[in-house]
Order: sequence, then structure tokens, then C-alpha cells
Amino acid sequence: MAVVTVAEVLQMPVLRAAGPEVLAGKSGLGRQVRWVHTTELPDIAPLLRGGDLVLSTGIAFPDTAEDLEALARSLDESDAAGLLIELGRRWESVPAPLVAACERLELPLIALTREVRFAAVTQTVGERIVDEQLTELREAERVHDTFTALSMEEAGPAEILAAVQRLAGAAVVLEDEQHRVLDYRSGPGDIAGFLADWDSRSRAVEHPDRTTWDATNGWLITRLGKRDKGWGRLIVQAPATPPQRLTVVAERAAAALAMHRLQDRHRDSLLRRTHHELMLGLLADPTDPDLLRRCELSGLPTANRMFVGLAIRPRLRVAGQAAFAPSLVDDALAAVVHAAHGLRVPALVCAIDRDIRVLLSFGPSAQHERAVEKVAERVADRHSVVIGAGRAVQRATHIDRTLRESQHVVESARATAGDRLVHRLEDVHLRGLLTMLGDDERVRAFAIRELDVLTEHDERSGGDLLDVLRALLEHPTSKSEAAAAVHLSRAAFYDRLAKIERLLAVSLDDPDIRVSLHVALMVRECSTGF
Repeated sequence: MAVVTVAEVLQMPVLRAAGPEVLAGKSGLGRQVRWVHTTELPDIAPLLRGGDLVLSTGIAFPDTAEDLEALARSLDESDAAGLLIELGRRWESVPAPLVAACERLELPLIALTREVRFAAVTQTVGERIVDEQLTELREAERVHDTFTALSMEEAGPAEILAAVQRLAGAAVVLEDEQHRVLDYRSGPGDIAGFLADWDSRSRAVEHPDRTTWDATNGWLITRLGKRDKGWGRLIVQAPATPPQRLTVVAERAAAALAMHRLQDRHRDSLLRRTHHELMLGLLADPTDPDLLRRCELSGLPTANRMFVGLAIRPRLRVAGQAAFAPSLVDDALAAVVHAAHGLRVPALVCAIDRDIRVLLSFGPSAQHERAVEKVAERVADRHSVVIGAGRAVQRATHIDRTLRESQHVVESARATAGDRLVHRLEDVHLRGLLTMLGDDERVRAFAIRELDVLTEHDERSGGDLLDVLRALLEHPTSKSEAAAAVHLSRAAFYDRLAKIERLLAVSLDDPDIRVSLHVALMVRECSTGF
């Protein structure tokens, strides 16, 4: 709420020209002035409203000490902001009993040593109060419009925090119930100092009310959710006692975050979104110090650590082929989070496209390979997945390497029954190389040239010659097994092979031809756009 205080009134030119002298109640100069009331009546108190500043010459005021003390008490009981007395008409100096009574009550008593037009004082102060109220209304409307628009747009936490930063002109932090920083926006000051030792400082602050100002840290804190079911807090930097407007901004932001949470079907969506943004940032530029600070605040240690990236692809067997569904990704992602938490391994976990991307952080002496296997075992016990692991890196600035390598491995790994649980770079051989080169135009041209005739035949006639060729190459020692793999009789299978040889004008018994065709099929599987 916009406030005009007694001290501010005394600084206005119209009153400075009157030579004001504060005789009593200096500690009450911060009282709010809601209006100026000009009067000469000694019994004016019942007609006053809280915050009225009384302006008088004192002509009709009583003479006795007892009556003057009663006058001061009545003004204090009516919650008057203060008493201004113009000297010269009644008194050359304000009576001591009145000064003493006002001092005892901490009621501001000001003597005006020069003549002043009371109407000018009332007008000037009134205009200032109205201006402050209009400013407050405009700010309230701005806050209302901002958060209404965010709600209409179904804005997420990032947009809401940006709005708070804009409206408050200060740093703002969103933390979860475990005091981990989910996101923040910097203020005009040093954000590193503001966030320093965040976990322990935040845990030390308890607040029974929905919104509390913590003077020690200079934080305006608003609880997200009910007291017994809170899911986080919104904290705005506020070094001094925050005005009502800032409290309104914080509480409107908390309401917007709660609405977004209700609209989102994932209870841990804020944490997931944070991990997703951090993972994308690490893939783009792991050298960014602000990004690494965000990782630390989110619970992933980055100093003096070893990092391993994982890419996990859920799968569902349908008619012998691997099919993928969004629900599988969600369920497997939850299993990964549970496994990492159970093993006490700090991790970032998120879904990118159809894969789950994981970054594990280990101490320098940890047996990271065994820990990766344990995470994989716990996930694989509940879900059918293909897991690729990157090589461990010992610098946070190299995190992108292990993340990219794990994705390369999972793209290259064959998701067949009996495969090893965790695939690494040394396990993917030629398929790994083709995965890296698969989008090279020269490699694609080779694969198209080798298989184009069969591809066009199958598309034109709805045939299965590519499947038959793949079965032959995957079962090089037994044509019976190859025929069974595509559910054909031996006679039908031999007929298809003969047709392939006629169309390609090659002999499938030639080892070089087989290698060439097999590589072309691998390129087709590993590349996009076929």
C-alpha cells in the first residue's frame, strides 16, 4: 500500500517554509498520514479517522495541564497521525504539559514557527495522498493484468518468475519442499552472494504464516500449497521491510504457480522441467558457470566430481518389433529417479524425445561402473529398456561429451533379447560408426544405391523382400532359422531370395555382396529420413 508519512509531509515545500520543529514524538514520525484535518476545537477526536494529521493554531485549546494531557490522549486514542500547531496566534511556544503528554504517547507534535496558509497545506498533502493512491491503483492493475495474462496463457514457472523479477525489481527464487532451488531470476545485485549456502539458510527459516519477511536474510517468503502439504516456497529478495505491493506480487505469483501445478498432470513437473532445462544447457555449453551453479542448487554436485551420462530407451515388443509409447517413457523415467534416489547417487533425469537422458555425479573414488550397473538393474527389473552409457569424465566442462556418447551408444545398440544390460562405446562396433556417419550424404547415397530396387518393389507391391534380406543376413548359418524369423516356409523363402538376386543382379552367396547389403541395411536403420 502506498504510504505518506508524517516525516514526508514535513519535507514538503509548503511545510518547510513554515519552519517546522518537532517538539515530541519523533519515534512516531513514520506514522501514515491519510488526510489533513484543520480544526480549532479541543474535542475534535471523535470526528477524526485513523491517520488524520491535525492542523491548528490552538486558539480554542484548553489552558490547564490536565486538559492538555486529555487532549493529547484523545488524539492518540483516535489514532491521529500527529498534531501541528502554528505559533503566534495563541502561543509563542507550545505548553510544556502538552509536549510532555505527546512525548509520553509517542504522538508527533510539531510547532510551525512561521505563518502558513492552512488551505495550501491541506491541498498539497491531499494531492500527494491522492497521487500515491492512484499510483498504487495503477500498480495493482499492472500486477493484476500481468498475472491474469500469465494464467490465460498457461504460463510455466519460468515466465512467472520473470514477471516477479520485472515487477519487484529484485532476485526471485523458486525452491521445492526439500529446499532445492528449482529456478531463479537475478536481481540488480550479486546473485552468487544471494544464493550462497542456500540449503542451510533456507532450512533455518520457519514461517507459520503464508507470507513472511525474514529480516536476517532479507527474504520475502511465500509458501506454495497448504501448510501441512506445502510443495515449495517462492522467495523474493527484500533487504528492507517489504511494502504491501511486493507482498501482493509474491502471493499472486504463488497462486499462478499453484494453478499451473493443478493444470499439470505430473506432481513433480517443476523438478522435471528444471532437470530438462539443465540437461539441454549442459549439452549446449557445460562451461557456463551460472549453469553449473544451477546444477549445484538443484542437488547435482559439480565440484571435484566424476560424471557419467546415460541414455535409456524404453521399448515394447509388438510382433517382433520395438515400438515406443509416451507412457512408457514416463513410467521408466520415474523408475530411474527412484533407482538413483535409492542408491543415493545425485542425478539429473529428464525425457528428451523418446529417450530418458541421465547425468550421474560420483565422488572421485566411487566405483562408478558398478553404480551404473545397479541403476540399470533396478530400472530393467521393472521396464524393458535399452541403456547406453558414456565414458566417465572428470571435469564438469566435459559433461556434454559423456551425454552425447551415451546417446550415440543407445542409437547404435541392437535392442534384442539376451543383449547386455548396459551398452558402452566398445560394444557397438560397426553399427556405432554407421550411427555417427548415417546422415552423411555419401553414406546415405551408398545405402540408397544398394537397396533402391528392393525398396521400390516393396512399396509398389506391398512385398517383404527387405525383411527377407535382413533375415538372411542376420542368420547367415541357417536359412531355416532365417525363414522362421519372417514366418515363411523354406520354399517361399528360397523363392524370395531368388527374386532378390534377379532384381539386384547379384549372387547372395558372394561374401562381398552380403557385406555390402548388410552395411546398407545398417545405414538404413541407423539413419533418419529413410
